[in-house]
Amino acid sequence: MARVAILRFPGTWSDRDFEHALSLAGAETEILWHEDVHLSGFDAAIVPGGFAYGDHVRAGAIARLSPAIRELRRFAEEGKPVLGSCNGFQILCEAGLLPGALTRNVGLEFRCDWVRMRIESDATPFTRGLKGAEVRMPIAHGEGCWVADEKTVERVEAEGLVVFRYVDERGAATAAGNPNGSLHNVAGLRSAAGNVVGLMPHPERCAEPLMGGTDGMKVLDGLVRSLGTAPAPLGV
Repeated sequence: MARVAILRFPGTWSDRDFEHALSLAGAETEILWHEDVHLSGFDAAIVPGGFAYGDHVRAGAIARLSPAIRELRRFAEEGKPVLGSCNGFQILCEAGLLPGALTRNVGLEFRCDWVRMRIESDATPFTRGLKGAEVRMPIAHGEGCWVADEKTVERVEAEGLVVFRYVDERGAATAAGNPNGSLHNVAGLRSAAGNVVGLMPHPERCAEPLMGGTDGMKVLDGLVRSLGTAPAPLGV
């Protein structure tokens, strides 16, 4: 059985949601306090949503200084899968594990809604076989606008690092389908190797029909399936 570590920072609130959703996918999980994180023996790691350290300074800026990030960086360098959702995505960007940064939503509004995304890359253990599929997931964030300098944006697009892109009901990447003003409608990214993925929406909050949708299970099931088989080459 796949063993997945779920990191908990002061202010994390989505750790139990991930614990439940991953149990539905057939994974064994353990929630680890950020000061005592040792990832040896785990197959994957989750950085869940919430408001780590109250989002003081800016979202993820203090959490990136935690001892957990050093361990998470070592874990990622070994090629192990890492997923960050919402605040977790912000932390991964602040820690330099993913490019760019997340800033205040355009319009300065906190957005809590369901969004549509197109999966742009299957070069990750979370999205294998899903390229081109459209999924629907909830968001709940005030700082979800992905930004980067022009050179980084060009590299992200050229290297196919966009994993999730906001789209409208017609499947087009329009301003109407973009809930926060992210450049190029970016909703989620991967590392060059493909094993680190971050996204602003919450896959753990759409894991059962009662929750309004089950598309999040496509991502979590993908992770568990990838850990049960010989890994295919990533980053291609």
